[in-house]
Amino acid sequence: MNKDILSGKWTQLRGDVQKRWGKLTNDHLDVINGDRLKLVGKIQEAYGVAVDDAERQVSEFETTYSSPSKNDHAA
Repeated sequence: MNKDILSGKWTQLRGDVQKRWGKLTNDHLDVINGDRLKLVGKIQEAYGVAVDDAERQVSEFETTYSSPSKNDHAA
C-alpha cells in the first residue's frame, strides 16, 4: 500500500480503524490524523504490544485497502 493512502483516505478509514482497534478513542484518532507512525504508536500503547506486532497489524489493515477491487479504478 502506498503510505500516502492512509493519510489521504483518513476520513474514510477512520471508522474502520476504530472498528479494528476499539481501544483507540476519538481523541487518539484526532492525534493520529492519518499518520502511520502515530497509528502504530497508539496501537502499541493501547494494546501493550511490541512495535513489530503493531507494524504487522497496520500492514495487514493497509493490505485490505490496497486491493484494486476497492474502486481504485472506478470509471
